This record gives sequence, C-alpha cells and structure tokens, in this order.
Amino acid sequence: MVEVVVPDLGEDVEKAKISFWHYEEGDKVEKNDDVVELTTDKATFNIPAPESGIITELCVEEGEEVEVGEVIAFIDEENEELELSSEDEEEEDTNF
Repeated sequence: MVEVVVPDLGEDVEKAKISFWHYEEGDKVEKNDDVVELTTDKATFNIPAPESGIITELCVEEGEEVEVGEVIAFIDEENEELELSSEDEEEEDTNF
C-alpha cells in the first residue's frame, strides 16, 4: 500500500485545501498521473500518484483543509499487478 502525502508546498505554506480529486476510490492510476488538486492562498498544485495502482481510499473530501505531510489517499500497487494478470488471462481465453 502506497501513501499519497501532501508534499512540501513551499516556504511558509503549511496548509492547503483539497480542490478536486481527479480519480475516485477503485480507479486505476498510473505513476505520475495527477491525483488531486490542492490550493493555497498563494498557488494551485497538482499532486501526482507516487506509483501505479488502484486508489483504495481517499482520506479527505473535496473542500477540506490538509497539512503538509498528511496522508490524503492510499494506492494499492499489488491490486494493479493482479488486475493486469487477470486482463492477460482474459485475452488468452478469447484467442482461439
């Protein structure tokens, strides 16, 4: 399980607001895809997925405030591997 964490957003910025989730729980994401948009009084930031996988939990709702270092979502990279292997099996079944 991989944590999506609010990164350091710059000097004197300790909090941000979740503006928009680009994905929902259960969605598949690729490494470096933008997962969430954060806003501060100074700027807007898109936070990328640290790994490919399935989003298993969004810990914070849109509009809520978060702090630097806070875990805001979880990505299950093991489910990604299972899903890919089951897709491969499905393709093999259809090739006669």
